[in-house]
Amino acid sequence: MKRAQPQQNWQSLVLGTLAAFVILLGFSSFVIINPGEAGVLSILGKAQDGALLEGIHLKPPFISQVNVYDVTVQKFEVPAQSSTRDLQDLSARFAINFRLDPLRVVEIRRTQGTLANIVSKIIAPQTQESFKVAAARRTAEESITQRTELKNDFDTALSTRLEKYGIIVLDTSVVDLNFSTEFAKAVEDKQIAEQQAQRAVYVAQQAEQEAQAEVNRAKGRAEAQRLLAETLKAQGGELVLQKEAIEAWREGGAQMPEVLVMGGDSPGVPFLFNLKEFSDRTANSP
Repeated sequence: MKRAQPQQNWQSLVLGTLAAFVILLGFSSFVIINPGEAGVLSILGKAQDGALLEGIHLKPPFISQVNVYDVTVQKFEVPAQSSTRDLQDLSARFAINFRLDPLRVVEIRRTQGTLANIVSKIIAPQTQESFKVAAARRTAEESITQRTELKNDFDTALSTRLEKYGIIVLDTSVVDLNFSTEFAKAVEDKQIAEQQAQRAVYVAQQAEQEAQAEVNRAKGRAEAQRLLAETLKAQGGELVLQKEAIEAWREGGAQMPEVLVMGGDSPGVPFLFNLKEFSDRTANSP
């Protein structure tokens, strides 16, 4: 009985080891790919064709490994520098939203490796080149006034360049856009000059309007004086005629009427005129 005890312990150890080996073998014989991921199976260090998409996949135990890539949307900010068409220095910073093509992760694994390598070796230099293409089409001033068109040209160039690497560009944003200090000062001086020119035009227009108003007022005064002179002249002639009529009336021995209706200052508007009083005044006047 004493000899059976060590034998049982040895058998239990062997069975436990075998069970652990079976469990380990079972776990190493499959891999689970979660949603938003894609895997690349490598056997003895060689990447196998065909991406592992979400789900459970079998794999050879112990001699294989699976590299898992995140294929959801990624975001990185990448700086870029270029020169405009008029040779002004222009720097920018872009926020790039992209994702890896799940069906091309095997190619990405073979050519680029990790996501960090993808950003540093592919996305960053291609962003630089795409920005040069977009900026070279415009002057520095146009880069400011046509910022939307600049971004569209950059998006088109970047998407075309990254597509061949299995990288899908979803969106880009211009985080910052800066010019040289000299150009910024020149733009500020130009804006000040334009404002001053607009102010000068406004002052000239205002002076012209005031001068025209003064001319109109002078014309109005001259016309008023002319009409007044004509009115006085007409009234003077009527008074002479009236005085001659009264004298002729006296010489004829006729009796003066008390009231006579004559024409007023406004043509066609009559007024009452006391002819007797007027006769007395004209008789006493020299």
